[in-house]
Amino acid sequence: MARIPAPVAAVRSAVRRGLADLPADALVLVACSGGADSLSLASAAHFVVSQQGVAGRVGLVTVDHGLQEGSDRRARSVAAWARDNGLDPVRIGTVSVTGLPGGPEAAARTARYDALAAVAAETGAAAVLLGHTRDDQAETVLLALARGAGPRGLAGMPARRGLYRRPLLDVGRTETRKACAALGMVPWEDPHNTDPAYARSRVRGTALPTLVAELGPAVVGNLARSAALVAADNEALDELAREALITVRSAEGLSVPGLAGLLGAVRGRVLHRWARELGAPGGALAYAHVAALDALVTAWHGQGPVFLPGGIAVARRTDDLVRVVPPHIK
Repeated sequence: MARIPAPVAAVRSAVRRGLADLPADALVLVACSGGADSLSLASAAHFVVSQQGVAGRVGLVTVDHGLQEGSDRRARSVAAWARDNGLDPVRIGTVSVTGLPGGPEAAARTARYDALAAVAAETGAAAVLLGHTRDDQAETVLLALARGAGPRGLAGMPARRGLYRRPLLDVGRTETRKACAALGMVPWEDPHNTDPAYARSRVRGTALPTLVAELGPAVVGNLARSAALVAADNEALDELAREALITVRSAEGLSVPGLAGLLGAVRGRVLHRWARELGAPGGALAYAHVAALDALVTAWHGQGPVFLPGGIAVARRTDDLVRVVPPHIK
Protein backbone atom coordinates (compact mmCIF):
# COMPACT_ATOMS: atom_id res chain seq x y z
CA MET A 1 0.00 0.00 0.00
CA ALA A 2 1.43 3.37 -1.05
CA ARG A 3 2.32 5.72 1.76
CA ILE A 4 0.15 8.85 1.87
CA PRO A 5 2.29 11.99 1.59
CA ALA A 6 2.46 13.79 4.94
CA PRO A 7 0.89 17.07 3.69
CA VAL A 8 -2.06 15.17 2.19
CA ALA A 9 -2.52 13.28 5.44
CA ALA A 10 -2.35 16.52 7.46
CA VAL A 11 -5.09 18.18 5.43
CA ARG A 12 -7.30 15.09 5.49
CA SER A 13 -6.88 14.66 9.24
CA ALA A 14 -7.82 18.29 9.86
CA VAL A 15 -10.92 17.96 7.71
CA ARG A 16 -11.94 14.69 9.38
CA ARG A 17 -11.76 16.37 12.80
CA GLY A 18 -13.73 19.33 11.51
CA LEU A 19 -16.59 17.17 10.22
CA ALA A 20 -16.68 14.48 12.89
CA ASP A 21 -19.84 15.75 14.61
CA LEU A 22 -22.00 15.98 11.46
CA PRO A 23 -24.89 13.57 10.87
CA ALA A 24 -24.32 10.64 8.53
CA ASP A 25 -26.57 12.17 5.87
CA ALA A 26 -25.23 15.74 6.07
CA LEU A 27 -24.37 17.68 2.93
CA VAL A 28 -21.10 19.60 3.20
CA LEU A 29 -20.28 22.41 0.79
CA VAL A 30 -16.70 23.53 0.16
CA ALA A 31 -16.15 27.17 -0.80
CA CYS A 32 -13.42 26.88 -3.41
CA SER A 33 -11.65 29.61 -5.36
CA GLY A 34 -9.28 27.17 -7.03
CA GLY A 35 -6.34 28.32 -4.90
CA ALA A 36 -4.14 25.81 -3.09
CA ASP A 37 -5.87 26.15 0.27
CA SER A 38 -9.45 25.63 -0.90
CA LEU A 39 -8.49 23.12 -3.60
CA SER A 40 -6.70 20.88 -1.10
CA LEU A 41 -9.66 21.35 1.26
CA ALA A 42 -12.14 20.23 -1.40
CA SER A 43 -10.07 17.20 -2.28
CA ALA A 44 -9.66 16.21 1.36
CA ALA A 45 -13.35 16.70 2.13
CA HIS A 46 -14.32 14.46 -0.78
CA PHE A 47 -11.88 11.77 0.40
CA VAL A 48 -12.99 11.93 4.03
CA VAL A 49 -16.66 11.68 3.13
CA SER A 50 -16.46 9.14 0.32
CA GLN A 51 -13.69 6.91 1.69
CA GLN A 52 -13.98 7.29 5.46
CA GLY A 53 -17.74 7.65 5.87
CA VAL A 54 -17.75 11.03 7.60
CA ALA A 55 -20.95 13.03 6.90
CA GLY A 56 -23.00 12.19 3.83
CA ARG A 57 -21.84 13.93 0.66
CA VAL A 58 -19.73 16.86 -0.47
CA GLY A 59 -20.55 19.62 -2.91
CA LEU A 60 -18.69 22.73 -4.00
CA VAL A 61 -19.49 26.37 -4.59
CA THR A 62 -17.16 28.78 -6.33
CA VAL A 63 -17.85 32.51 -6.48
CA ASP A 64 -17.17 34.72 -9.49
CA HIS A 65 -16.77 38.30 -8.24
CA GLY A 66 -16.25 39.63 -11.76
CA LEU A 67 -13.27 41.67 -10.56
CA GLN A 68 -10.69 40.18 -12.92
CA GLU A 69 -10.62 39.44 -16.60
CA GLY A 70 -11.35 35.77 -17.14
CA SER A 71 -12.90 35.26 -13.70
CA ASP A 72 -15.88 33.52 -15.31
CA ARG A 73 -13.56 31.04 -17.03
CA ARG A 74 -11.77 30.39 -13.76
CA ALA A 75 -15.09 29.68 -12.02
CA ARG A 76 -16.18 27.28 -14.77
CA SER A 77 -12.82 25.52 -14.57
CA VAL A 78 -13.13 25.00 -10.81
CA ALA A 79 -16.69 23.75 -11.23
CA ALA A 80 -15.61 21.32 -13.97
CA TRP A 81 -12.81 19.98 -11.76
CA ALA A 82 -15.31 19.41 -8.95
CA ARG A 83 -17.76 17.53 -11.16
CA ASP A 84 -14.98 15.42 -12.69
CA ASN A 85 -13.88 14.42 -9.19
CA GLY A 86 -17.31 13.42 -7.94
CA LEU A 87 -18.38 16.41 -5.89
CA ASP A 88 -22.11 17.06 -6.01
CA PRO A 89 -23.86 19.47 -6.07
CA VAL A 90 -21.60 22.03 -7.77
CA ARG A 91 -22.65 25.67 -8.02
CA ILE A 92 -21.18 28.87 -9.42
CA GLY A 93 -22.23 32.01 -7.60
CA THR A 94 -21.94 35.12 -9.78
CA VAL A 95 -21.96 38.31 -7.73
CA SER A 96 -21.46 42.04 -8.11
CA VAL A 97 -19.65 44.20 -5.57
CA THR A 98 -21.03 47.45 -6.99
CA GLY A 99 -22.71 49.56 -4.35
CA LEU A 100 -21.63 47.42 -1.41
CA PRO A 101 -20.15 49.25 1.60
CA GLY A 102 -16.45 49.30 2.47
CA GLY A 103 -13.38 48.99 0.30
CA PRO A 104 -12.86 46.39 -2.43
CA GLU A 105 -11.85 43.65 0.01
CA ALA A 106 -14.82 44.23 2.32
CA ALA A 107 -17.27 44.48 -0.58
CA ALA A 108 -15.98 41.26 -2.15
CA ARG A 109 -16.19 39.47 1.20
CA THR A 110 -19.79 40.61 1.73
CA ALA A 111 -20.81 39.49 -1.75
CA ARG A 112 -19.01 36.16 -1.34
CA TYR A 113 -20.69 35.30 1.96
CA ASP A 114 -24.09 36.31 0.59
CA ALA A 115 -23.54 33.90 -2.31
CA LEU A 116 -22.38 31.09 -0.02
CA ALA A 117 -25.39 31.56 2.25
CA ALA A 118 -27.76 31.49 -0.72
CA VAL A 119 -26.32 28.24 -2.08
CA ALA A 120 -26.32 26.66 1.39
CA ALA A 121 -29.99 27.56 1.81
CA GLU A 122 -30.86 26.26 -1.66
CA THR A 123 -29.10 22.92 -1.17
CA GLY A 124 -29.85 22.38 2.52
CA ALA A 125 -26.15 22.14 3.41
CA ALA A 126 -25.31 21.39 7.03
CA ALA A 127 -21.91 23.11 6.83
CA VAL A 128 -19.86 25.31 4.52
CA LEU A 129 -16.10 24.76 4.68
CA LEU A 130 -13.70 27.67 4.23
CA GLY A 131 -10.03 27.20 3.35
CA HIS A 132 -8.40 29.64 5.77
CA THR A 133 -5.10 28.32 7.10
CA ARG A 134 -2.81 28.96 10.07
CA ASP A 135 -1.00 31.57 7.95
CA ASP A 136 -4.28 33.39 7.26
CA GLN A 137 -4.97 33.42 10.99
CA ALA A 138 -1.54 34.87 11.75
CA GLU A 139 -2.08 37.58 9.12
CA THR A 140 -5.48 38.38 10.63
CA VAL A 141 -3.95 38.84 14.08
CA LEU A 142 -1.25 41.16 12.72
CA LEU A 143 -3.85 43.26 10.90
CA ALA A 144 -5.93 43.45 14.08
CA LEU A 145 -2.88 44.61 16.05
CA ALA A 146 -2.18 47.28 13.44
CA ARG A 147 -5.75 48.57 13.74
CA GLY A 148 -5.56 48.68 17.52
CA ALA A 149 -8.33 46.11 17.75
CA GLY A 150 -9.46 44.74 21.08
CA PRO A 151 -9.84 41.10 22.07
CA ARG A 152 -12.51 40.43 19.47
CA GLY A 153 -10.16 41.37 16.66
CA LEU A 154 -7.18 39.62 18.22
CA ALA A 155 -9.20 36.41 18.46
CA GLY A 156 -8.89 36.18 14.68
CA MET A 157 -11.21 33.97 12.67
CA PRO A 158 -13.32 31.44 14.56
CA ALA A 159 -13.00 27.77 13.69
CA ARG A 160 -16.80 27.67 13.58
CA ARG A 161 -19.53 30.26 13.27
CA GLY A 162 -22.99 29.17 12.30
CA LEU A 163 -22.82 27.14 9.09
CA TYR A 164 -19.21 28.08 8.43
CA ARG A 165 -16.26 25.93 9.46
CA ARG A 166 -12.53 26.47 9.00
CA PRO A 167 -10.92 23.06 9.48
CA LEU A 168 -7.48 24.15 8.23
CA LEU A 169 -6.67 26.75 10.88
CA ASP A 170 -4.05 24.39 12.30
CA VAL A 171 -2.59 23.62 8.85
CA GLY A 172 0.08 25.78 7.20
CA ARG A 173 -0.19 27.25 3.72
CA THR A 174 2.98 25.39 2.72
CA GLU A 175 1.26 22.11 3.54
CA THR A 176 -1.76 22.87 1.35
CA ARG A 177 0.53 23.68 -1.57
CA LYS A 178 2.49 20.48 -1.05
CA ALA A 179 -0.75 18.50 -0.79
CA CYS A 180 -1.89 19.86 -4.14
CA ALA A 181 1.47 18.99 -5.72
CA ALA A 182 1.40 15.47 -4.29
CA LEU A 183 -2.06 14.90 -5.75
CA GLY A 184 -1.20 16.40 -9.14
CA MET A 185 -3.52 19.38 -8.72
CA VAL A 186 -2.50 22.75 -10.16
CA PRO A 187 -3.94 25.57 -8.05
CA TRP A 188 -4.92 29.00 -9.32
CA GLU A 189 -2.78 31.91 -8.12
CA ASP A 190 -4.98 34.88 -7.26
CA PRO A 191 -3.18 38.07 -8.36
CA HIS A 192 -4.88 39.97 -5.52
CA ASN A 193 -2.78 37.97 -3.07
CA THR A 194 0.38 39.75 -4.27
CA ASP A 195 -1.13 43.16 -5.02
CA PRO A 196 0.44 45.70 -2.61
CA ALA A 197 -2.69 47.82 -2.85
CA TYR A 198 -4.26 45.48 -0.30
CA ALA A 199 -3.18 45.54 3.34
CA ARG A 200 -3.40 41.78 3.71
CA SER A 201 -1.18 41.30 0.66
CA ARG A 202 1.46 43.56 2.23
CA VAL A 203 1.28 41.60 5.46
CA ARG A 204 1.53 38.33 3.53
CA GLY A 205 4.36 39.43 1.28
CA THR A 206 6.46 41.60 3.58
CA ALA A 207 5.41 42.00 7.23
CA LEU A 208 4.95 38.36 8.21
CA PRO A 209 8.00 37.09 6.29
CA THR A 210 10.08 39.76 8.04
CA LEU A 211 8.86 38.58 11.42
CA VAL A 212 9.64 34.99 10.48
CA ALA A 213 13.13 36.00 9.36
CA GLU A 214 13.82 37.91 12.57
CA LEU A 215 12.00 35.75 15.14
CA GLY A 216 11.94 32.31 13.54
CA PRO A 217 9.29 30.20 11.78
CA ALA A 218 7.42 29.48 15.01
CA VAL A 219 6.02 33.02 14.96
CA VAL A 220 3.23 32.01 12.55
CA GLY A 221 1.96 29.24 14.79
CA ASN A 222 2.42 31.38 17.89
CA LEU A 223 0.27 34.16 16.46
CA ALA A 224 -2.43 31.68 15.49
CA ARG A 225 -2.29 30.04 18.93
CA SER A 226 -2.59 33.44 20.58
CA ALA A 227 -5.79 33.99 18.62
CA ALA A 228 -7.20 30.71 19.93
CA LEU A 229 -6.33 31.61 23.52
CA VAL A 230 -7.92 35.07 23.21
CA ALA A 231 -11.02 33.51 21.63
CA ALA A 232 -11.43 31.22 24.64
CA ASP A 233 -11.15 34.19 27.01
CA ASN A 234 -13.67 36.13 24.92
CA GLU A 235 -16.16 33.28 25.19
CA ALA A 236 -15.91 33.32 28.99
CA LEU A 237 -16.18 37.12 29.22
CA ASP A 238 -19.12 37.20 26.82
CA GLU A 239 -20.98 34.71 29.01
CA LEU A 240 -20.29 36.85 32.09
CA ALA A 241 -21.54 39.90 30.17
CA ARG A 242 -24.70 38.11 29.10
CA GLU A 243 -25.51 37.31 32.72
CA ALA A 244 -24.51 40.78 33.93
CA LEU A 245 -26.77 42.51 31.43
CA ILE A 246 -29.74 40.78 33.04
CA THR A 247 -28.78 42.00 36.50
CA VAL A 248 -28.17 45.66 35.56
CA ARG A 249 -31.37 46.24 33.64
CA SER A 250 -33.67 48.86 35.12
CA ALA A 251 -37.16 50.02 34.31
CA GLU A 252 -35.74 52.82 32.15
CA GLY A 253 -32.63 51.25 30.69
CA LEU A 254 -29.47 50.20 32.55
CA SER A 255 -28.63 50.89 36.19
CA VAL A 256 -25.55 53.10 36.58
CA PRO A 257 -24.67 51.73 40.05
CA GLY A 258 -25.03 48.22 38.70
CA LEU A 259 -22.75 48.98 35.77
CA ALA A 260 -20.22 50.72 38.01
CA GLY A 261 -19.89 47.56 40.07
CA LEU A 262 -18.79 45.46 37.09
CA LEU A 263 -15.23 44.77 36.00
CA GLY A 264 -14.28 47.04 33.10
CA ALA A 265 -13.92 44.18 30.60
CA VAL A 266 -17.39 42.91 31.47
CA ARG A 267 -18.98 46.37 31.57
CA GLY A 268 -17.68 47.17 28.07
CA ARG A 269 -19.23 43.99 26.72
CA VAL A 270 -22.52 44.74 28.50
CA LEU A 271 -22.64 48.20 26.94
CA HIS A 272 -21.74 46.82 23.52
CA ARG A 273 -24.46 44.17 23.77
CA TRP A 274 -27.02 46.73 24.94
CA ALA A 275 -26.13 49.12 22.11
CA ARG A 276 -26.74 46.29 19.65
CA GLU A 277 -30.10 45.61 21.32
CA LEU A 278 -31.03 49.27 20.78
CA GLY A 279 -30.38 48.81 17.07
CA ALA A 280 -26.80 50.01 16.57
CA PRO A 281 -25.34 48.04 13.63
CA GLY A 282 -22.43 45.88 14.75
CA GLY A 283 -20.24 46.75 11.78
CA ALA A 284 -20.40 50.46 12.62
CA LEU A 285 -20.31 50.22 16.41
CA ALA A 286 -16.73 51.13 17.31
CA TYR A 287 -14.56 51.25 20.42
CA ALA A 288 -15.09 55.02 20.66
CA HIS A 289 -18.85 54.57 20.95
CA VAL A 290 -18.59 52.04 23.76
CA ALA A 291 -15.94 54.15 25.52
CA ALA A 292 -18.28 57.14 25.41
CA LEU A 293 -21.07 55.07 26.96
CA ASP A 294 -18.64 53.87 29.62
CA ALA A 295 -17.74 57.48 30.41
CA LEU A 296 -21.40 58.13 31.28
CA VAL A 297 -20.88 55.59 34.07
CA THR A 298 -17.28 56.07 35.20
CA ALA A 299 -16.45 59.67 34.28
CA TRP A 300 -19.75 61.45 34.66
CA HIS A 301 -19.56 65.26 34.74
CA GLY A 302 -22.90 66.21 33.25
CA GLN A 303 -22.02 65.53 29.61
CA GLY A 304 -24.72 65.29 26.98
CA PRO A 305 -25.98 62.22 25.16
CA VAL A 306 -23.79 59.73 23.35
CA PHE A 307 -24.67 59.26 19.71
CA LEU A 308 -24.46 55.72 18.36
CA PRO A 309 -24.63 54.46 14.76
CA GLY A 310 -28.16 54.07 13.48
CA GLY A 311 -29.42 57.43 14.80
CA ILE A 312 -29.47 56.22 18.42
CA ALA A 313 -28.80 58.52 21.38
CA VAL A 314 -28.15 57.43 24.97
CA ALA A 315 -28.03 59.76 27.97
CA ARG A 316 -27.59 59.48 31.70
CA ARG A 317 -30.69 60.31 33.71
CA THR A 318 -29.86 60.26 37.43
CA ASP A 319 -28.95 56.62 38.08
CA ASP A 320 -29.86 55.15 34.69
CA LEU A 321 -28.56 55.06 31.15
CA VAL A 322 -31.56 55.53 28.88
CA ARG A 323 -32.27 55.89 25.21
CA VAL A 324 -33.37 59.42 24.35
CA VAL A 325 -34.70 61.15 21.28
CA PRO A 326 -31.79 62.84 19.43
CA PRO A 327 -32.06 66.64 19.72
CA HIS A 328 -32.30 67.20 15.96
CA ILE A 329 -35.42 64.97 15.82
CA LYS A 330 -37.36 66.84 18.49
